[in-house]
Amino acid sequence: MATRVAVIGVGSMGRNHARVYNELPEAELVAVCDENEAAASGVGKQFGVRTYSNYHTMLAAEKPEAVTIAVPTALHEEVALAVLEAGVHTLIEKPIAATVEEGHRIIRKAAEAQRVLMIGHIVRFNPAMQALKQKLQDGELGKIFQVFCRRAGPFPARIRDVGVVVDLAPHDVDIMRFLTGAEPVRVFTETEQRIHTDHEDLLFGLLRFPDGIIGALEINWLTPTKLREVLVLGELGMFRVDDLTQDLYFYENAQANRAVWPGLAMLKGVSEGSMLRFALQRYEPLKAELQSFLKAVRGEAPVAVTGEDGLAALRLALALVESGEKHQVIEV
Repeated sequence: MATRVAVIGVGSMGRNHARVYNELPEAELVAVCDENEAAASGVGKQFGVRTYSNYHTMLAAEKPEAVTIAVPTALHEEVALAVLEAGVHTLIEKPIAATVEEGHRIIRKAAEAQRVLMIGHIVRFNPAMQALKQKLQDGELGKIFQVFCRRAGPFPARIRDVGVVVDLAPHDVDIMRFLTGAEPVRVFTETEQRIHTDHEDLLFGLLRFPDGIIGALEINWLTPTKLREVLVLGELGMFRVDDLTQDLYFYENAQANRAVWPGLAMLKGVSEGSMLRFALQRYEPLKAELQSFLKAVRGEAPVAVTGEDGLAALRLALALVESGEKHQVIEV
């Protein structure tokens, strides 16, 4: 039987959640809600579902089993606590909340209600990122030296309540944690505010991980074309993910001897070797994310991105902001 689902907040991301739920046979989209009645009505008509401007009314009338929350970050805690109080499994679009304290309260409420809480870190579900994670686990890079994430593009008019770091950095710090399986110990950033009226819109940051891994992060809303890439450098070469095209490449270090690694003692130099582009089955990451969420709701799989994962990403993003403001290293 299909899981009854609803979407609260039908801006650009919420509309996509509604569309994908409507396409999934394992989901029954029963309603959408937005305080903008015209927006809710438009999405409701598109998918043939009832619409609401008040989520309390929707929860009481429709009794969904699971809900996506895609409202502005400042409202995440308020809406999530109400949804969980109603006994509904919850997916919150990243970041989990505006503050660490709010995130803690959401996690506690989910535990008290014994309901699934998943955070929408969609980049994890890119097929190229999933393939890269598996190759790193299989040791195909040897020891990891560095992870570099670049996420840049034009200023999005839809974002007003947070700066570029809280809006975008949770993607990349989550990916760094996901790929390395480690937590950074300190961060340092430089930030600038160029065109945003209230918050920073440019960041370059460094994250220090255990075992000598360096994370580097470039994020801005000032680039006139979208750039989304992840580079992972290690003993045997470098992997590159293009998040926009879902491509995964490997650039071989011709001087790395696969027969005798791991161990830097055997890495005598670096030179250009072969380049390989992997053949991957492409799919929509949001579809994979929502399928994963629904499996967790049905008890068929663990939660892929937990509340604790979302909180860790938020904590790191806020530490990046603090470092930029104070111009100092922040221990995390």
